[in-house]
Parts: sequence; structure tokens; C-alpha cells
Amino acid sequence: MKPRIAVLGCGYWGSNHIRTLKALGALHAVSDANRARAEGFASEQDCLAIEPDQLFVRDDIDAIVMALPPQFHADLAVRAAEGGKDILVEKPIALTVEDAERAVKAAKDNGRVFMVGHVLRFHPAFETLKALIDKGELGEVRYIHSHRLGLGKFHTENDALWDLAPHDLSMILAITGTEPIEVRGEGAALLDNLSDFAHLHMRFPNGLRSHLFTSRLNPYRERRLTVVGTKAMAVFDDVEPWERKLAVYRHAVWQDSGQWAFTTNEPSYVAVAQGMPLTRELEHFIQSIETRAEPRTSGEEAIRVLRILTAGTVTHTTSSS
Repeated sequence: MKPRIAVLGCGYWGSNHIRTLKALGALHAVSDANRARAEGFASEQDCLAIEPDQLFVRDDIDAIVMALPPQFHADLAVRAAEGGKDILVEKPIALTVEDAERAVKAAKDNGRVFMVGHVLRFHPAFETLKALIDKGELGEVRYIHSHRLGLGKFHTENDALWDLAPHDLSMILAITGTEPIEVRGEGAALLDNLSDFAHLHMRFPNGLRSHLFTSRLNPYRERRLTVVGTKAMAVFDDVEPWERKLAVYRHAVWQDSGQWAFTTNEPSYVAVAQGMPLTRELEHFIQSIETRAEPRTSGEEAIRVLRILTAGTVTHTTSSS
């Protein structure tokens, strides 16, 4: 019998969790501060609508998926853990490292699964890219850069960096296998005192460097992760159709008689099995609940992501800064 999972937060992303869990046969209940919204989803998906406070004490709830504004995640994750519930928290899991550590500790102390919604770690194109890197197809990875740009969404508590960068940071950390030893941030705030454009520059212990650019005020949509190795370069472009999402460029650069020379080659597109990342993520959550194994996107990883976000955050005192 599959675990009985409740979704707390019936907004845009919460609704995706609701529909996906229903398709997986694991949706037991929905909950939202807006009772009418929860009841609407409960009626649509043929499940229970439960008041938020009741989720943490009911015996018929095994796990809770939290898709809330991030300032509410930590306190409610602690309550869930203390109530004996396994937890999947959407990113970012908190707005401070201390709150994230508190939530993760509560889960550990109570023997609960704690997973974070870094959904792109479950994208088939990223999984294939990671396998290529691990097999040495790109050679030694020297540089990683990511662009996550578009128009919106606009939040009052977290800026473009905190809203958009966690996915890319999770992928970068998975590739590097270590935390950066140096983080430098740049940002520009045009609408209020939160960065609408944000850059992160990172340096890792083995000399690898990385750059991340996020924007919520961009006229076009870009979702691209580029990995530069000593043998080849690879691009995971989530805006492209499936057959072009993962490209490998086998360019060559060398010195000849004291001068630099290079050759360029057309990209080869790597076959990627199609699959919805959110479905794969929630299947992994269900499996972690059943096996009690540590999730791929654990609370500890989320803390590492928050450390980088904190180190790279630029504060603005006025909208013109």
C-alpha cells in the first residue's frame, strides 16, 4: 500500500504536486489556509480537505508535501517531523541557514525522511548529463555556467536569486561533489529592494569555477546549464524539444608554434528518455518513504544551497540601488 500523502499549499506549484500524486495513487489529502481552495481541489481529485493544523496530528497522514511561501517552510516542517510525518519541502526550504538546519535536525531527531524539491535533479536530461560526466566523456570539468531567465514570478520575501537559483545550485553541487570555497554575488534591484537580476561567481577547491545568472525581468525565457570540460562541452537546454535538450560539443583547443588554434564541431544531440521531472521526483519521495533511504535531494544538500545563496545575496536599501 502506498504512503498516504497530503499536500499543504494549493497554489500554482502545489496544484502540480496534487495532480501528480493523484496520478501516482498516493494523494490522500489537500490543505490550504484558503479553505475554499482546498475543498475545490479535494472535490476535483476525490480526496480529503484537511485544515492545516490538523495535518500534523492525524494518524491517516504518512507524509506531507509543503509548497508554501518559503518563510513558512521551516516552522511547519518541524511540526510535521515532530508529528511523525515524512516531509518533502519545496525550494527554498527556508530563508535562513539557521531555520533550514532546525528543520533538518527535527526530521533527523524524529527519524523522518526529509526531501527537498530540487526537481531538475530528476530531469532525464540532467541525469544523462551527470552520467556522461561521471564516465569521463567531457574530461575534467573546468567551468559550469547556468542561465535561468524570464519574466516573473515576483515575490515579496525572496528575490530572483533565491527563487530561481536553487535548482541550478543543486545541479552544480551534484556535478562538483563539493561546496565552493569562494562565493561572490552581484545584483540589481529595479522594482523594489530585492534583486531582479542576480549573478553568482563561485570557486571550488579543485580550481573549477562556476557562474550563475538569474533574472525575473527578462524579455525571453532561458533555462540553460553549460558544462565545459577538457575533452568536450555539454549543454542542457530545457527550453529545447526533447531531442535537442542535451547537446555535446567536441571542440578542440591547442597551442601550435606558440599560437592558439582550435576547431569547432557541430553539436551531437544525446538521446534522452522522456519523463516528467516532477513525476520522477515524487516517485523517488515515495520510494524513500518505503525504504527509509536518504533522498537524492536531502536536507543536507538544501542547507549547502542556502549557504551559497546567503553568501551571494546582495542587499539593496532603495529601489534605485
